[in-house]
Amino acid sequence: MRLLLQWTAITPILAWALFFTGLVYDSSIFQIIASVLLIGSVMSAVHHSEVIAHRVGEPYGTIILAVAITVIEVSIIISLMVAGGNEAASLARDTIFSATMLILNGIVGLCLFLGGLKFREQIFTKHSATIALVSLIAIVILTLVFPTFTTSVEGPYYSTPQLIFVSIACLVIYSFFLLAQTRRHREYFLAEDGADNAHAIVVSGKKMIVSLVFLLLSLGIVVLLAKTLSPTIEKIVIGYNLPKTLVGVIIAAVILLPEGIAAINAARKNKLQTSLNLALGSALASIGLTIPCVSIVSTLYNMNIILGLDIKSMILLGLSVFTVMLSLASGRTNIVYGAVLLVNLAAFIFLIIHP
Repeated sequence: MRLLLQWTAITPILAWALFFTGLVYDSSIFQIIASVLLIGSVMSAVHHSEVIAHRVGEPYGTIILAVAITVIEVSIIISLMVAGGNEAASLARDTIFSATMLILNGIVGLCLFLGGLKFREQIFTKHSATIALVSLIAIVILTLVFPTFTTSVEGPYYSTPQLIFVSIACLVIYSFFLLAQTRRHREYFLAEDGADNAHAIVVSGKKMIVSLVFLLLSLGIVVLLAKTLSPTIEKIVIGYNLPKTLVGVIIAAVILLPEGIAAINAARKNKLQTSLNLALGSALASIGLTIPCVSIVSTLYNMNIILGLDIKSMILLGLSVFTVMLSLASGRTNIVYGAVLLVNLAAFIFLIIHP
């Protein structure tokens, strides 16, 4: 009972209660309250993910958080696709692209920058970064670049056979990445000394189950409140004569807050390996799980989904991936790598505002 009376349990419950009342749609005061509860739910999700990580050890803890957020994100994308029909044809692509750019440049960049600022230099297992980046590059090219250049269907689309092949390819690549991360090469994804520091704090099975439940509750309400508040965000963005596409980036940033905060906290504790496991694993899960699910829905509802990026977006994506590859090539980081990635993020947002 004491576990249920902590703020990490009370906050998401209050957020769910407010959401079901429907008051958040009618009053600016309740929208402000919802925003506060949303941030509180993000912090609650971070807390519960850390509890689970202490219980199951790394890299399983980071995998649970990454997959949980991705599954909820996928469910929201699919619901919006079904509701929006052909008008939501580019929704999956825009969401995946925004999330990938925010993860590679924002989360990784902040981890490297803040870690370098505090510790000057941090070390990690470069083999883990290589495995993750090889997998990520293959999935990114197959899902976001090739559709622009294929000729079976005119436009940035895949034909049905191509979509099936790419979906299977994403699942195969992500499955083998998880196999390497959890079994065959698990030591690559642990601390440099090979110790599993996550077991330093003993967590009971009961507490882990409670944390798992509240992690899912927290993540679910974060996504739902972010979507609920999106019309208000859209009004503010349009009120300042900013492009509407910026709303999607803001929503993606809110959804990624739990992962981002958890990764940054780890970097500030000199656990950069955990930060990279979270960030790169999240990017892989975001694409590797979203594309197959979206493909199934588009086939069932006979919808065309736009996957191919334009040339400008491809260049920004290529710059981001290339910069991260070079930054993580040596197994050591410093503040310069983080600063460059954050500049890439600023360029991404600036070019949305001033295309």
